[in-house]
Amino acid sequence: MPIPLVNSVASWFLKKRIHQMELFIKYPHDVQQEVLLKLVQRAKNTELGKHYDFESIKNYEQFANRVPVTSYECFMEKIERGRQGEANIFWPTPIRWFAQSSGTTNARSKYIPVSPESLEDCHYAASKDLLCIYLNNNPEAQMFTGKSLRLGGSKKLYENKGTSYGDLSAILIDNMPFWAEFSSTPGNEVSLMDDWETKMQAIVDETINEKVTSLAGVPSWMLVLLNTVLETTQKRHIFEIWPHLEVYFHGGVSFEPYREQYHKILPRSRFKYYEIYNASEGFFAIQDQNDSSELLLMLDYGIFYEFIPMSGPASGNQNPIPLSAVELGINYALIITTNAGLWRYKVGDTIRFTSISPYRIKVTGRTKHHINAFGEELIIENAEKALKKATALTQSEIVEYTAAPIFMKGKEKGAHEWIIEFKTQPRDLQRFKETLDKALQEINSDYAAKRFNNLTLNEPTIHYGRENLFYDWLKTKNKLGGQHKVPRLSNTREYLEELLKMNEKQPI
Repeated sequence: MPIPLVNSVASWFLKKRIHQMELFIKYPHDVQQEVLLKLVQRAKNTELGKHYDFESIKNYEQFANRVPVTSYECFMEKIERGRQGEANIFWPTPIRWFAQSSGTTNARSKYIPVSPESLEDCHYAASKDLLCIYLNNNPEAQMFTGKSLRLGGSKKLYENKGTSYGDLSAILIDNMPFWAEFSSTPGNEVSLMDDWETKMQAIVDETINEKVTSLAGVPSWMLVLLNTVLETTQKRHIFEIWPHLEVYFHGGVSFEPYREQYHKILPRSRFKYYEIYNASEGFFAIQDQNDSSELLLMLDYGIFYEFIPMSGPASGNQNPIPLSAVELGINYALIITTNAGLWRYKVGDTIRFTSISPYRIKVTGRTKHHINAFGEELIIENAEKALKKATALTQSEIVEYTAAPIFMKGKEKGAHEWIIEFKTQPRDLQRFKETLDKALQEINSDYAAKRFNNLTLNEPTIHYGRENLFYDWLKTKNKLGGQHKVPRLSNTREYLEELLKMNEKQPI
């Protein structure tokens, strides 16, 4: 299809969809109520729907009083039955696909159901909306004149009892319409390669001579790929290879630790970064403004949202609240009910609302990834703000990091212990530590109270991580590529101890 025609079709679709977005922005609570009642009625004849008498549910209050909040562990038995080929357990449409996800805290795999409705009305709809929003904000964009370099997971799809499981990106690629491959690079064969390190070079070889206009993938792994491209081509920056590159769509992990490194290899002020918030369980939010760190919560993808306060005066209340009851500045755990049959399901992420008209959010971390060994309630958002300040003041750059508590022993007070792999090390590690500690106290009042006069916490301990430490650690766990990520903060010392031991050894 000629480029002008592609742009015309895209423009027509854009105008139609932007109008639909304006409706859910204007009537968010009505849209969410409609989503909930449609989901309940759709599943009323399933095993779960009959158990909770979905047919008689007419409003949110009835739903909340009748259906319990659940986690993967609670729902796992039903999912396993679905994987073995049973149908109509928690969703009426037969589910053939299960997204395999080990997360970062558990070696045992999770298998998240992916229904035909969630593929079409959530994941694929969100991909289209991302383009619509970007083009609406940047009418001069030439993205359709070239290809999108996509970086997905490294797992193949496995068949089992008539169902399939694998990395979400592999499921999405495998079900994508045939024409979509023409606008993407690399091709499906390379995209679905299993061995990450072999795949890296194969992607470089296939893409360096393409006209790439956009990038899509997780920041940590995309950075590995782009640096491999530069090493292979011996170029100074990415625009020497792909001069028409104009935007990077990223998600999966916070972009902040990688921002400066991207600016160095993509040195063009007009280059755009667009963030998304998606997971195996669904696609939740999209950056809807240029040069913004806020994400618009997408309310019409067949997902009903609830929130459990994790901070503020309501933090002691573990009952979820609907969208209409949220407040600005509170840290919430995300609860979802979806068109893949997840009912009041704890995603494991925490978010904070930055706006309620429209509803915009920031992802603040994971419910299990924080340090609260001494009442300091340190979350990933706190850590990354403080690290950003410390690196700026010490002219250093961070590749990866993790932190954990040093527990009290006898009369010894506690502390936090960090291991940080730097791309550019600070000249004075003591100054870096003092700057980080001070920044954490300014950002987090609970941490400041515990650090006051070393009342409960001593100053932090920081270790230099050797080059490729975190890459090697993930490699030993077979977690290279895809959505795999380093656990930033932990209430236990498990990850830290493993990394400290590896830090003493030679790179793999």
